[in-house]
Amino acid sequence: MALPLFSDNMDDHERFLPPPYMTRIAMGRRPASRLLPLLLLGMPGLGGLATGACAQDVATSSAVPPNPSLFAAPVPPVVATGPLTFAPLVRQVGPAVVNIAVSQDNRSTTSHQPLPPSVKGTPFEHRFRERMRAHGEEMLGAGSGFLIDPSGVIVTNAHVVGGADLITVSLADGTEFPAHLVGSDDLTDIAVIQIHAPHPMPFVPWGDSRLVNIGDWIMAAGNPFGLGSSVTAGIVSARGRDIGTSPFDDFLQIDAPINPGNSGGPSFNLGGQVVAVNTAIVSPTGGSVGIGFGLPSEIVAPIVEELRHNGHIDRGWLGVTLADGPGHDGVQIVGIDRNGPAMKAHLHIGDVITAVNDEPIDTSRMLIRSIAAKRPRSTVVLHIRRRHDTLSLPACVGHRPDEDMED
Repeated sequence: MALPLFSDNMDDHERFLPPPYMTRIAMGRRPASRLLPLLLLGMPGLGGLATGACAQDVATSSAVPPNPSLFAAPVPPVVATGPLTFAPLVRQVGPAVVNIAVSQDNRSTTSHQPLPPSVKGTPFEHRFRERMRAHGEEMLGAGSGFLIDPSGVIVTNAHVVGGADLITVSLADGTEFPAHLVGSDDLTDIAVIQIHAPHPMPFVPWGDSRLVNIGDWIMAAGNPFGLGSSVTAGIVSARGRDIGTSPFDDFLQIDAPINPGNSGGPSFNLGGQVVAVNTAIVSPTGGSVGIGFGLPSEIVAPIVEELRHNGHIDRGWLGVTLADGPGHDGVQIVGIDRNGPAMKAHLHIGDVITAVNDEPIDTSRMLIRSIAAKRPRSTVVLHIRRRHDTLSLPACVGHRPDEDMED
């Protein structure tokens, strides 16, 4: 089965947003509520959804801890000079990069989906229309992924496979396998799928993105515009980018050209290790303008491990609305959910949270991530400043509501 060129089921507003023209880069549908406000002041939860009394003996360990054992040891670069060529690196990692085609039953949809603007008027428009006519009642999308285990475990973006009725994975040699969804996490846009092959699969290891420096070479691989396996190279332009897609944004910015269809594909260091998952681009045209974003492996790798074992991510929730102060000396509570964990812990509006356990808190995003990393029903100690007093209050972490995007 040849991969589709493009899916026309993405609304214009999903592909072309108001400045800065941020868009996901899969060529298919994505779940609703993908776009979030740029400024997140907190996480007001839903009343009555907090977990009951804490089991005091539950550890406060992270639901997705940054376990160093997930990353391979640093290795000498495959390409060490210049580089004059990336060919040795491509030969090493290319077999583990896959193309992903997805389909969705469209029999219940009667309205015609518009042609994606980034295809209209290009040489791909005719081929796209022919493919859509041939597939009749199916809407098709395309994306990328990569094998991380010889048993056929594949990492991709959640918006690549979200809502798919059929997932087909194509290897670099053209071999195709049906795949099933193991688990996904919409907040970080990560999904794990599985294929079953009669022989061990080629795979690539995780590299530690914490060792990546601005200016380092990086090579991106994937399935742009449904054309099939493709690689591009560039440098890491910035670290820690917040592009407003979720409270957990912490992207590497890269200038290696990535385009629609590259979603879910890997970015490699010169040692052939995956240090980021390509997720989004900034573009006024729909194509690459040299500003792409990859979710770093330090975030992705532990999430993938939990999805492989549990199929979902359980995150902690406090039930507060937060506001950053002018300095870096804590986060002020400006709202508390009725009957939420914060209310039960006797927190007050106006309290300033300065630390969680022994972890200093400077911004609301730090607090959101810290609490979200705790297992529901675990107990944390919140260090707060209340007027002129300094207090330490135990709080039972609740279960983060599925649709709630704040703390």
